[in-house]
Amino acid sequence: MKRVDVRLSIPAVAPLLDLIKSVAEELRSHLAVPIALAEADAELAAVWREDLLESQREDCDRLFSLFDQEFFSEGVISFDRDNAEAILRACAALRLRFRRTHLSTITDETLEAIEASTNIGNWDAAEQKAFACYMFLDELQKIILKYLDPMVPEEE
Repeated sequence: MKRVDVRLSIPAVAPLLDLIKSVAEELRSHLAVPIALAEADAELAAVWREDLLESQREDCDRLFSLFDQEFFSEGVISFDRDNAEAILRACAALRLRFRRTHLSTITDETLEAIEASTNIGNWDAAEQKAFACYMFLDELQKIILKYLDPMVPEEE
């Protein structure tokens, strides 16, 4: 099975993990994207919402399992076909939550333009840290899609 090891800077990533974990904690009881079931019955909506929340919690737990003793001693996290899809979903959910909460005052146009530049100096410290988390999660998604895209069949 193909495995991708990624070496990260512990001093750069460790401070981001606290904020990412706090956002993941919010996702334990809030969906990253709220569902709207106009015509559905309340019982079905509640069951569906709880199933989605459980899946979201499991995906986030899978993401945080990467940041184990090996990461804090060697700075290495590993992706493979078994964890790639769950980690992609967790990163997406976390980025959506960051976008709706910590980065809500920033327009989409500004956020997209900022990705390619370093012109975030006029943001407050909390927005800068949230943006760093947002971009870190984006980079994790890009690595997975580049090397382990779940939609591309594995070579035999």
